[in-house]
Amino acid sequence: MNESPTTENSPLRLARLDKSYRKKKVLDKLDLNIAIGSVVGLLGKNGAGKTTLIKCALGLMRPDSGEATIFGKSAWTLDAETKARLGYVPQSVSLYSWMRIGQLVDYTAAFYPKWNAALVGDLLRDWELKADDKAGNLSVGTQQKLAIILAMGHEPDLLVLDEPAASLDPIARRQFLKAVLAVASDQTRTVVFSTHITSDLERVADRLALLRDGRIVYDGELDELKDSVKRWHVTAAGALPADLDVPGAVHRRIEGAEALLTVRGGTQESREEIERRYSASVRVEDLSLEDLFLELHEEEVQHAETR
Repeated sequence: MNESPTTENSPLRLARLDKSYRKKKVLDKLDLNIAIGSVVGLLGKNGAGKTTLIKCALGLMRPDSGEATIFGKSAWTLDAETKARLGYVPQSVSLYSWMRIGQLVDYTAAFYPKWNAALVGDLLRDWELKADDKAGNLSVGTQQKLAIILAMGHEPDLLVLDEPAASLDPIARRQFLKAVLAVASDQTRTVVFSTHITSDLERVADRLALLRDGRIVYDGELDELKDSVKRWHVTAAGALPADLDVPGAVHRRIEGAEALLTVRGGTQESREEIERRYSASVRVEDLSLEDLFLELHEEEVQHAETR
């Protein structure tokens, strides 16, 4: 079980972060506290502010207000010892194009007191990267592979990945996920990664941080979210009311005697009430993470329209 995070032992803690671009609010008093040993998926729409969040969290960008701490220390003024505990792969990789892969590995290794040459060698072989190839001649996907390997070589206590698999082919993505799981097997190490590929999150993440309108609207176990939100298929004897009231309904579509409801925190009592009142049957269906994300976004759209 993951430790309950505190300021001192949390690998990453964000407190009331604000960030705006040209008066557009991107982060809005955002709070996030990550526990040691977690694999946390950061999910949000394109343009939701995931990259801004990561850059502010790592001290690469100064927030307008609020505080980001890494292992209890300010992200903006991290010392060399704490930086050596971090691994980071940005969304857009930038490598020294004139260097060969072997030279880049040696160059990066020199910055860290701890470097697992055997791990790096295994990953280079598994991902078919040759030491003599020049970085500038690599495809975008291969550059991304190399950046991931370089970020993992010193076995960081906190590994942060921003859209790490966006340019990887299916085989490379599977290898990447396997590597993430290997990191996660050590309960003292933590992974945070942003992605729009929800199937990847479902395979490796144990926790989910959902970013919407500049705030984290869900921060908890992925399985807990999937257990709490279900789709109900309702089939009644006669026409159902257009304003069918179901506690916890996030989204509803009603056509005559059929209804499709997405319900958060639905109870057996609620289902039995529908069945009794409308002489109906209710079938409960699990949702994939992609469906959950779409339905929870729909919830926000509906709320906005009624405000």
